[in-house]
Amino acid sequence: QVQLVESGGGLVQPGGSLRLSCVASGSIFSIHAIGWYRQAPGKQRELVAEIARGGSTNYADSVKGRFAISRVNADLYIKLNLQMNSLKNEDTAVYYCRTILPGMEFWGPGTQVTVSS
Repeated sequence: QVQLVESGGGLVQPGGSLRLSCVASGSIFSIHAIGWYRQAPGKQRELVAEIARGGSTNYADSVKGRFAISRVNADLYIKLNLQMNSLKNEDTAVYYCRTILPGMEFWGPGTQVTVSS
């Protein structure tokens, strides 16, 4: 089992920045990739960015050049960060941390990001 807890959401004006964090604990030794997803009202949940154990990354086209994902691998936890710059109204969503183990999928409870003037 893996536990995921996100933090760092909030209200920000267009053009502003936020930094999200997610701490993964539990059976983390088997985790390869871990990432951020988001779900806006009335829309499907979508991939924002993910990062593999070796550091390779994958971003949604809509956030390339504005968001940066990073991870810190410690003995007892993985800390996942998402630096979000030049935020737009359309970035408003609940942001979730997600990872998988063979045959299992884990999600955090989510953190709300609202971009509004």
